[in-house]
Amino acid sequence: MTGKDLNNWIMYHEIHQLSRLGFKKAKIAHFLVLDVRTVGKYLAMSEDDYEQLLSRSRQRNKKLSPYEGFVRDRLSKFQDTSAAQMHDWLKEHHENFPDITGRSVYNFVMFVRAEHNIPVLGIQRDYFPVEELPWGEQGQVDFGQYNMRTAGGGRKKVWFFVMVLSRSRMKYLWFSDCPFTSESVCWAHERAFAYVEGVPVIMVYDLDRIMVVDENMGEILLTAAFKAYVRSVGFKLHFCRKADPQSKGKVENVVGYIKKNFLYNRTYQDLQSLNEQALAWLHRTANHLPHNVTKQSPQSQHLIEKQYLNPHKPLPMENKPTCYYVRKNNVISYKSNFYSLPQGTYQGRGTQVLVKQTGQHIEVYSLDEELICACELATGKGNTVINTNHRRDTSTSLQVLIDQVTGRFSHPGQARLYVEAIRARLPRYTRDHVQCILKALDRVSIGQADEALAFCLAHELYSGGEFEQVLRVQTSQSQAPKRTDPLNLVHSDVAEKARQAPQTSNLDDYETIINASTANL
Repeated sequence: MTGKDLNNWIMYHEIHQLSRLGFKKAKIAHFLVLDVRTVGKYLAMSEDDYEQLLSRSRQRNKKLSPYEGFVRDRLSKFQDTSAAQMHDWLKEHHENFPDITGRSVYNFVMFVRAEHNIPVLGIQRDYFPVEELPWGEQGQVDFGQYNMRTAGGGRKKVWFFVMVLSRSRMKYLWFSDCPFTSESVCWAHERAFAYVEGVPVIMVYDLDRIMVVDENMGEILLTAAFKAYVRSVGFKLHFCRKADPQSKGKVENVVGYIKKNFLYNRTYQDLQSLNEQALAWLHRTANHLPHNVTKQSPQSQHLIEKQYLNPHKPLPMENKPTCYYVRKNNVISYKSNFYSLPQGTYQGRGTQVLVKQTGQHIEVYSLDEELICACELATGKGNTVINTNHRRDTSTSLQVLIDQVTGRFSHPGQARLYVEAIRARLPRYTRDHVQCILKALDRVSIGQADEALAFCLAHELYSGGEFEQVLRVQTSQSQAPKRTDPLNLVHSDVAEKARQAPQTSNLDDYETIINASTANL
C-alpha cells in the first residue's frame, strides 16, 4: 500500500466515524475540507466498494504511461532530477510528446518515484552542537515585519527590531510603524543596550541593506551612520552569509516566537501602546519563562551576564524620525496640526514620510532620508500650516521665468518694467504672479498681449491675476461676432410701397347683400 492509498483510507474512515457521531454531511465536509458531494459518495460506499475504487484508479491508463520507462531510467541515473527538467527532457527526446501541463508531468514523475522506490534526494546538512559562549560575548540582532489587525477591521503593517544575548537568552523588542533606516537602527541599539544594561563584545547580523552598503568576498562596507555608531560604541561585528538563517538560530527562533506568541491575533491601537505591550510581554513571558535549552529563566541568567557586558554609555543621539502617512492633498497631521508638503509628495495610498522635531521646528524627510521641507512648529491644535512654495513649480529659476514672460511681448523692455513693478509691490509672491502671467499668455497672440500690457500700465494694475482678467476681457471682445455685411433689399421701390395704403372694402356692398338675403326670406 502506497502512502497515498493510506491517506485515502484514513480519510474514508474519518468520514464514516464522524457520520456515526451524528455530524451532517456539510459539517463533515467543512471539517475535512472536502466537497459535500464527495462526502456523500464515500458514505454510500462499503469498504469493498472503496477498495475497488482505489484499485481502478491505480490501474487506470495514464496519458504518460508510454514514457514510464524513460522517466524511470532517468530518475535511477539522476535521482535529484526535478519534474520541470524531466518535462523538458521528454519534449527533447520525443518529437510527438503530447502537449500537457507541467502539473501533470509532476504528478507522473511522483507516481514513478513511488512505484519504483526512487525518493527525492534532499540537501543534507550536517549539524554539530555548539558550545555555550562565554558570558557577555555575543548578541544577535534581526528584523521582522507583521500585518496586524486594527480595531476597524483593517490591517496595519509593523516592523520590529529584536536583540537576544546569546548566553542568557535575554531578549529585547522594539516596534516601528515604518521600515527601519540606518538612524532608526542605531536608535534601537541604544534602547536595547540600555535595556540589557551593557554592550556585548560581538554583535551578529544578517547582510541587511540597512547597515551594509556592499559585500565583496568578505569585505563589508557599512552605511555611514551605522559605521559611525559602531565606532562610537565600540563593539565588534559579525555578518552571516545571505539566506543562511541557521547560522544564527537563536535570534531567528525569537522572531518566530514573537510572531506566534505576541503578535498573533493582537489588535493594533497605536505605536506607543504596542511598544508598551511588548515590554510587558518581555517581562512576564519571553524573559521570565524558562528557556527550552538552558532550562533557566533569561531574567535570572541576565543577572549573571550583565556583569560581563561592556558598560553602556548612552550617546547623545538626535530625535528618531517618526513615520507619518501623507494625505492625498499633500499634507501630514503632526501633533493635531496639519502641515503642507510640496506638490507631488503624495504618490498614492500608503505614501509615508519621516518627521523629526528639532526644537520649535519640524523637518520632513523621505524614506531615503532626503530632506523634503522644514517649517516652524505650530502652536495650539487644529491649525493648518501652508507654505505657498509647496504649490509652486520651483524647478525653473525666477529670472528664467521673467525672461520667458518678457519674450512674449513685442516690447520686452516695457514688459520687464511691469514685472519689476510687481516685484516691488509683492516681493514674496513674484514667482506666483509671473507664472500666472506666463500661463495666460499661452492662449493669445503677441498683439493681444501688448494691448493687455498697455491697459495694465495705464491703469496701474500690477498683479498677475488682474493682467489675466484684462487679457480675458479683451480677448472675448475681439472674438465677439460683428455683422458688417450690407443689407441687400430685394426691390428698389420698397420705400414707395411702404407709403401705399391697403385697399379697404365698401360697407354699402355688405349692406346691399344683407338686404337682398332678407327679402328672399
